[in-house]
Amino acid sequence: MSSRAKGANKKPVGQKRLTNIAIVSVNKGYHGRFELACFKNKVLSWRSGVEKDIDEVLQSHTVYSSVSKGKIASESEMEWAFGTTDLSAVRMEILQKGDLQVGEEERDAQLSSQFRAIATVVMEKTINPETRCRYTIGMIERLMHEIHFGVDPRYSAKKQALGVIRELQKHFPIKRAPMRLKLIVPEESLPFLMEKLNAWDAKIVSQDEYGNQLLSLVCEIEPGFFRDCDASVKNLHGRTETLAVSVQFEKDTNAADHCDDHKDIIQPTELDEIKFSERLQKQSISAVDNDGAEKKDQRKCNTCNAFVGDIKQYREHFKTEWHRHNLRRQTRLLPPLTADECLEDMDHMGDANTDLKEYTF
Repeated sequence: MSSRAKGANKKPVGQKRLTNIAIVSVNKGYHGRFELACFKNKVLSWRSGVEKDIDEVLQSHTVYSSVSKGKIASESEMEWAFGTTDLSAVRMEILQKGDLQVGEEERDAQLSSQFRAIATVVMEKTINPETRCRYTIGMIERLMHEIHFGVDPRYSAKKQALGVIRELQKHFPIKRAPMRLKLIVPEESLPFLMEKLNAWDAKIVSQDEYGNQLLSLVCEIEPGFFRDCDASVKNLHGRTETLAVSVQFEKDTNAADHCDDHKDIIQPTELDEIKFSERLQKQSISAVDNDGAEKKDQRKCNTCNAFVGDIKQYREHFKTEWHRHNLRRQTRLLPPLTADECLEDMDHMGDANTDLKEYTF
């Protein structure tokens, strides 16, 4: 037989089988390693219950000891490791308990998706203590990057989000959004309950009679005190109703003005430097009381660290460029400026539109 005829019977040695796959493996120690060849992006869908058809998950129904080498596990090895030779039972155990080996791009995509999910939970559970409005998702992600947060795929997004909130509170003005509860207790138990609520720094929204010598109390409380509050109310033979898991702002208070302010806080203005300064001068309210009047009847803006007048002036203050400029500085952990200092700061801007871009998140 010629050499050409002998070569025709040989199989190609450079052929790669089972490529572009995701490998799920289980290490049974002394009994060896067992692997399954699956379609990419299907294993997680199957584990979460989205995918029901096992044929859409497995690229091959064979149980391997090494997929890359094409080595098939023997029945005796499966018997020792799993206690059965039933391929269906072995495949199900590997899929449920095995480690998923994915490529670098898929791993980055999964971590990016989980990072976004954690940031979303943080956004829904926190507020700005000054405005009582939530931060944007982009702002939360930027702050998470600044504290060098790393995603741990072993834990849920909610569990990691709570840790992120505790870490962010050490560096930035952020706090947990309060819960709104309705507490129904006997009248004689009200003083004891009020003492507890004051200790928890709860905010009383309303108090009404509920009938049959019962009182209904609506309050806002930090989520960390919810269990203690619920236990105390039960000890007083009352009950607790959750009205809102996260209270972001009150439309009937000036917080609504804050939220309107936040909608365009990072949007660059189209005015030139001169018009911008004139608008700031017109809208600013002096922090110095030139008339020597008592400040006890005036309201103070903590962001600008200044008294701004009565309730009407207080609400108008949150729409001024002075307050917006100080709010931008606060996010960068910079001290507030007075109205005159703010004007001088804006005068030093070479190009107002260009400089305002640094405040975008």
